[in-house]
Amino acid sequence: MKLKMLSFSWESFNSDEVISITLMTAVWEITILDNHSPLLTSVKPSTMYILYMDSTWVEKRDDFAIWKWFVEVSNNEVKIMADMLIDIEDLDVEYAERARNKAIELMAKYRDSTDKLDMEKYIEAEDMLLKSIAQLKLSDTLK
Repeated sequence: MKLKMLSFSWESFNSDEVISITLMTAVWEITILDNHSPLLTSVKPSTMYILYMDSTWVEKRDDFAIWKWFVEVSNNEVKIMADMLIDIEDLDVEYAERARNKAIELMAKYRDSTDKLDMEKYIEAEDMLLKSIAQLKLSDTLK
């Protein structure tokens, strides 16, 4: 099965020898295998696991933190477009912790403000929180 991934925050990951892809959709976790039915779905902030054969035909696993966008499955080809795609090797746990704490602080500030709630800023803070949680969940696989 072929896999093409693109992201705004990371170049790309491509492989023509993917065994399986496991990720969280908006509804539930799925595993995509060869000859999967056609599918177009959104991705939930989560971790994603890819099993594939490397150039020496050794089975490898690569783990990513992924943040919203979509997955298309068709004709044994999977295309993933994500707003955030962080390989476990590039993960900065301290940065993710700081981002989570900052997001929680901002959400509390916007929620508890005596002024009118700025929903756009609140949603931005919530997005920051969800991105950091996906990265921290990925860091759990390092332990």
